[in-house]
Amino acid sequence: MEPTPAAKLWTPANVVTLVRICLVPVFVVALLSPWPQWFGLPQVADDSKSLIAAGIFILISCTDWLDGYLARSRGEVTDFGKFMDPLADKILVAAALLALVELGSLPSWVVLVILAREFIVSGVRMVAASEGVVIAASWYGKFKTVFQMIAIVLFCIKDSHMVGGIGSAFSDGMWLLSWGVMIIALVLTVVSMLDYIAKARHLIGFGPKRKDIGIEDADDRALSAAQAASIAPEALDELAGRVLDAARAAGKTVGTAESLTGGLVAATLTDVPGSSQSVRGGIVSYVSEVKRDVLGVGSDTLEQHGAVSEETARAMATGARATLACDVAVAVTGIAGPGGAEPGKPVGTVWIGRADGTSACARRFEFPGTRDEVRLLTVHAALEFVLEALETR
Repeated sequence: MEPTPAAKLWTPANVVTLVRICLVPVFVVALLSPWPQWFGLPQVADDSKSLIAAGIFILISCTDWLDGYLARSRGEVTDFGKFMDPLADKILVAAALLALVELGSLPSWVVLVILAREFIVSGVRMVAASEGVVIAASWYGKFKTVFQMIAIVLFCIKDSHMVGGIGSAFSDGMWLLSWGVMIIALVLTVVSMLDYIAKARHLIGFGPKRKDIGIEDADDRALSAAQAASIAPEALDELAGRVLDAARAAGKTVGTAESLTGGLVAATLTDVPGSSQSVRGGIVSYVSEVKRDVLGVGSDTLEQHGAVSEETARAMATGARATLACDVAVAVTGIAGPGGAEPGKPVGTVWIGRADGTSACARRFEFPGTRDEVRLLTVHAALEFVLEALETR
């Protein structure tokens, strides 16, 4: 039975994210308010209060890892979670920084730099989204968040104000540690912002706009006469027949793993009568979770190289060959459009992987045309890639 929209929304990961947001006021109250007096606990000194607030902040920060783990391990990555998870981090960090300014532990210019970066990056992302471009987060941004949270904990524990002369300040080890981590966080904040701007420079007027981000004019993306002829139904049927004839002659079986084509390669093969002698099956791995859980593509591969990459295409083909127990497996992953382009990966970028008994390899293609044409050109190229292996053997 298909889960209801409410069931898809209230996943454990999303609940953890919402709890994280709800705990932010608890942290602020614990850090700023005179709650020991409210509860008749005069023995709780300011130092102890700061330690308790720091502990609450650490607890909230750890839930960021927890909701990500739950979403990936349970295959429950939702649009709501993608929206709320980074928002929760920004709310937590902004609230903590403003609270530290209120205490006089942190100068306001630090907060201004960090919040300005968030506004600028959010603006760049909105412009990119309007053009159908997704800008992947870099490791600069991830390390920036880690160092910001460590710095906030240190500033909660130890007042960073310089007391006395410059010499006495530099003799305070906690002061040095707190500011050292904060400076690293600020450097990463600025560098990650510049990284986003560099990736989106074509979108915001610092370079040629459309072609460099993978959005070309219709005339530039038109198919040639040969390409148009190669994806005609009769041409694809003829090519699929040649693949199956070669498989039977070699005594081999074939299988497929498909992302952007959604099963079209397997469907083209199985349209040919008698294909069951040679076709073991196909796996439609349209989302990264299926690539990981069914085909065994490593999480590190997907995170470091992306779903559209040589490494992922090879891993998909290898996983399909093992899962389907076939002799030759072909895998396709790419960007069919009209949106989804990334820097260095324009619309029409396709990686086709192949695995047999001796090796796994992949080739990159950049196909023109509409979404449907890109998908059909991918089918044609995938069948030729399989035929090449079968005829060589």
